[in-house]
Amino acid sequence: MKKQEQADKRIKRSHFSWKAFLFTFLVLAVLAAGQWLIYAEFMGYPSLLTENGSNADNHGLPSIEDSSFAPVPVEFIFGMTGYWALVAGAFSLITHFQIRKQFDKPMLQLSKAAKEVAGGNFSVSLEPVHKPEKYDYIDAMFEDFNKMVEELGSIETLKDDFIANVSHEIKSPLSVIQGYATALKKDGLSTEQRREYADTIVLASRNLTELVTNILKLSKLENQEIAYARESYDLCRQLSECALAFEEAWEKKGILFEADIEDRAIIQADEGMMEIIWHNLFSNAVKFTSPGGRIILTQTSEEDMVTVSIADTGCGMDEETKKHSFDKFYQGDTSHSEGGNGLGLALVLRVIELVGGSISVESEPGQGTVFTVTLRTA
Repeated sequence: MKKQEQADKRIKRSHFSWKAFLFTFLVLAVLAAGQWLIYAEFMGYPSLLTENGSNADNHGLPSIEDSSFAPVPVEFIFGMTGYWALVAGAFSLITHFQIRKQFDKPMLQLSKAAKEVAGGNFSVSLEPVHKPEKYDYIDAMFEDFNKMVEELGSIETLKDDFIANVSHEIKSPLSVIQGYATALKKDGLSTEQRREYADTIVLASRNLTELVTNILKLSKLENQEIAYARESYDLCRQLSECALAFEEAWEKKGILFEADIEDRAIIQADEGMMEIIWHNLFSNAVKFTSPGGRIILTQTSEEDMVTVSIADTGCGMDEETKKHSFDKFYQGDTSHSEGGNGLGLALVLRVIELVGGSISVESEPGQGTVFTVTLRTA
């Protein structure tokens, strides 16, 4: 045990100490003396004391009435002291052994595992000390530690994926800008070609700007750096305005837009942040709906809740895509990957969490998708 402890220079002392032994010895000695005094008082049997000129009974013992006795023999004092020293030592060793077995060893395992996790190893796992039917708090703590390490590993993976995805998403428009800017330097290009190349550069730079803007916005939302101001406003008006902003896009694709909403629905929320939700949901509906399809906006109110659903007849999602639909940069349908950066639904989810609402998605491949948002009115 000491060799293991010395491996960590922060550990300065062992649980076993002479102070603990002396304290245990004194406590036991006092208890033993008290026991003897009680025994002598009630039994009248001071057999270890010697008579000093007093009358004794037939057994050679002093009478109870005679209280003049010689001091306790030194041999008795040393004998009892040695005896209780052995008792105290045995008691201390047994206690130390129990602490070492039931506490020190598990804590040493936990310390070693935590040190590995701090060094970046998230594959560490601690085995429970006892069987499930005999779990104690140490086993429960080991299970909680394993769950914590698993979550930390997931966060680390997400961080690495986030960095990789951001690098890829930024690199793509930059490559387009660089390529077409180089092409513009060539001689002999027609006016139409130069205009086409310039439009491509503008579109790529716009996508890059949108990507950076969404990354910053998502970062601020996750770190709660954006002030959330609750105010009363008409949700139906906002839904109508956001839908009309995509009118040109859906008409260009020949999409039929249908709306079934109330004339007025007042809610308490941050109007600017709520616009992020509707803008991204409408954008996805238009983007993933094939020409000639339909988009259906539905809004209903209850006593203290408002429900908004945006349905489309687009390509839909399989179970795997639906499972990761709110993950950052995840794009299940690669045929539409150039139309976005995979941050829209992540922004939607974060805003809904901040306003205390909920969102669900129903989708099947080739059958379209329905996003349903539920909000509190106050």
